[in-house]
Amino acid sequence: MDVKHLLAERLKFIELDGATCGELRKIKPILDEEVPAALALFYEKIAAEPAVARFFSNPEHMSRAKRAQAGHWSNIANGDFNEHYLDGVTTVGKTHARIGLEPRWYIGGYALIADEVIRALVQRLRSRWAFQGQAQADALGRSIGAFVKAVLLDMDLAISVYIEAAEEARRREEEKRHAAEAERAQAMSLIEAGLARLAQGDLAVRVEGPVAPAFQKLKDDFNHAAERLEAAMQTVAERAGGIRAAAGEISQASGDLSRRTETQAASLEETAAALDEITATVRQTAQGTRKAGEAVGEATREAEESGRVVEQAVTAMNAIEGSAKEISQIIGVIDEIAFQTNLLALNAGVEAARAGEAGKGFAVVAQEVRALAQRSADAAREIKSLIQTSGEQVETGVALVGRTGQALHRIVDKVQSINGLISTIASSTAEQATGLGEVNTAVNQMDQVTQQNAAMVEEATAASQSLAKDAAELSRLVAQFRLGAAAGRSDDMARPRLRRAS
Repeated sequence: MDVKHLLAERLKFIELDGATCGELRKIKPILDEEVPAALALFYEKIAAEPAVARFFSNPEHMSRAKRAQAGHWSNIANGDFNEHYLDGVTTVGKTHARIGLEPRWYIGGYALIADEVIRALVQRLRSRWAFQGQAQADALGRSIGAFVKAVLLDMDLAISVYIEAAEEARRREEEKRHAAEAERAQAMSLIEAGLARLAQGDLAVRVEGPVAPAFQKLKDDFNHAAERLEAAMQTVAERAGGIRAAAGEISQASGDLSRRTETQAASLEETAAALDEITATVRQTAQGTRKAGEAVGEATREAEESGRVVEQAVTAMNAIEGSAKEISQIIGVIDEIAFQTNLLALNAGVEAARAGEAGKGFAVVAQEVRALAQRSADAAREIKSLIQTSGEQVETGVALVGRTGQALHRIVDKVQSINGLISTIASSTAEQATGLGEVNTAVNQMDQVTQQNAAMVEEATAASQSLAKDAAELSRLVAQFRLGAAAGRSDDMARPRLRRAS
């Protein structure tokens, strides 16, 4: 309904006619004087009330509001309830509605201001019309009645404008709410359809329909999330194929490695056994070398002793040679004596022959002596011959013994050289035995590590087989989703390649 028509109805209903407005204009000077004081008290009360004071940003803001109220009350006192007045009331009501000032606060304000003004009117008018009796009472009643009607009209119009503005705001909000609800329903319908297709595994779904600007971000976020999810699932699909292939290659490589590890373990066991035998043999060789060194040392001592014996033999042979020479000299003397004896016996025989018969016995003796001398000479010659032969043999023996001594010296030198070599061999053999022992220990450790590696390879093989099963299951799960054309790329694009050892 038209506000102007409503104003006319109100003026008619409360009988705020021209006469009443004339009464109002009569008291305008008093109102112009008293309203500012009443407004001052009112705004002091507002400043002390936090619930209302919050509507004013600072004291200047409150002063401007007070001046505006003073102007409005002055318009009321004019008694001209025209369009200008109606515009002022409408502005006040809409302002209250806009800032959210509840009617109870400005109804209270009307009450406080009216109380102050009516008190002032009673005092001022009563003193003006003193001793007039009933006429005073009627005039005072008309003035206060006109003021009260004007105040209540103003309050009614302000509240009506407030209610109308609030209702208009409510209608606008309701329309906005309905529009937003429709937009939300339309957007939710599109999103729900997209979510339903997502729930069915269609990752290629996108929200294509138009939506309100308020839901554009939701649409974009849904499409972006679907794109990200599709890309992620495509990557998962590609990687799952790659993992499956890689797991197969890993399993095969683990099998090859397991077999090679077993072969290596067997070879290491054989190597360890052979090293044990070699180590034992080297140790035995070292022991034999030590014994040979001891034997060579003993032989060296024996050879040195033999050398000394040969030297003694050479000395003895030299002594025998000297004795043989002396004997040869003695035999020469004996031979000379036998020759002289033979000559004497020959002379004695000659003399016995001359003596005749008397010399026969002496001739016989001489003959015997001559025979004896002859035998002595023969024996001496034989002995001399034997001694010469013996001397030659002794010389030969001395030469042989000398050569034997030299040979023994050379043998001693060789034996000593052999002893040094055998000692070196024994030392080297001992070092070899120690080194082989360390190598044997290292090989045994390698064998243990290889056994552990074999166990770990078996575990890795089992793990790769489990990984292959998981990858196959992952591929099966991913296959339940519908992806875009990009998902058709070959698994080879994401499949890792394992370099197989030759």
